[in-house]
Amino acid sequence: MTSRLPDPPVLTVRALRAVGVAVPMTFALGTSRATITTAPLLLIDLDTEEGITGRAYLFCYLPRAAPAIAAMLDEVLTVTKGERVAPADLWAKLARRFTLIGVQGIVRMAMAGFDVACWDALAIAAGLPLARLLGAEPKRIAAYNSCGLGLMAPDKLADEAEKLLAGGFSAVKLRLGYDTLREDLAALDAVRGRLGDRPTIMVDYNQALTVADALERGRALDHAGVYWIEEPIRHDDYAGAATLARELTTPIQIGENFSEPHSMAAALAAGAADYVMPDLERIGGVTGWQRAAALAAAHRVEMSSHLFPEVSAHLLAATPTCHWLEWVDWAESIVAEPLRIVDGHAVVPERPGNGLTWNATAVEKYRM
Repeated sequence: MTSRLPDPPVLTVRALRAVGVAVPMTFALGTSRATITTAPLLLIDLDTEEGITGRAYLFCYLPRAAPAIAAMLDEVLTVTKGERVAPADLWAKLARRFTLIGVQGIVRMAMAGFDVACWDALAIAAGLPLARLLGAEPKRIAAYNSCGLGLMAPDKLADEAEKLLAGGFSAVKLRLGYDTLREDLAALDAVRGRLGDRPTIMVDYNQALTVADALERGRALDHAGVYWIEEPIRHDDYAGAATLARELTTPIQIGENFSEPHSMAAALAAGAADYVMPDLERIGGVTGWQRAAALAAAHRVEMSSHLFPEVSAHLLAATPTCHWLEWVDWAESIVAEPLRIVDGHAVVPERPGNGLTWNATAVEKYRM
């Protein structure tokens, strides 16, 4: 991160509340793994003894995961109630508590959501935007539209791609991983044919390929002008990813599945990526993100975000190798003040905290 952090205000953990919502997506997300039409989100409120409430949300992937994560948050509260809101110390305490079950999956997600809410509470109490609390200036962050553009017929892809440029976006993400290379190229050609050469196009395979297939398709994409190839193979095959990074001209992007910063450290040591994009609920919340950002800076690797644009915009503002913000609109209907996009850039808000407050009417409408 950037400059010395301000001394945080003193807050004390009092209560945790979690509400699950199922928000319809504007565009279906069809990947090589699944097609998602509804975003199951878990909204988290951290109440402090001092009257400050910090907020966060998690993307649960499966609706039935929400109650399980909420149950883990009950255990998080049992461990932290009455403790001072010092996120790194609380993370360490929770990691000790969960050592035997492992800081993975829903345990890690619950811890990350709690961590994000802790940082939000501290920023609100300090009267500062989260970015400023982290020593950075709120600013505009280059963003790409990651809604939709899943696996579908080429003509439908072209229509959807055109809609994604509304609002001034100049970059979009296209999901690939069709049965054949020919179909992958047809999908890309359809989007390019409709949008022209101006927009930046990132492609994402969602771990669909073997290393051999990824080399074949990657070499074809080297001549297609895509900006990066994301997660072409199994996310933790760092040796395979390193082979792709060496052999292909197009940059390899990984990181949404990094489990805490030590996974990112291993990937960078293996030369497994040209770019990295940690996910807030997997890297370890704001605390984990800060450590990941320091790793990216030490390796001089550009770092983007995965999902959670409202909070990630603040974190990228405080990331030395800030690259791209992944923008999705999944939480827009349930937050009171959505993140603004102007000319393809996310505008980090100046209001205190991470910018999350809930639209109570929408929360009740979409409540699980």
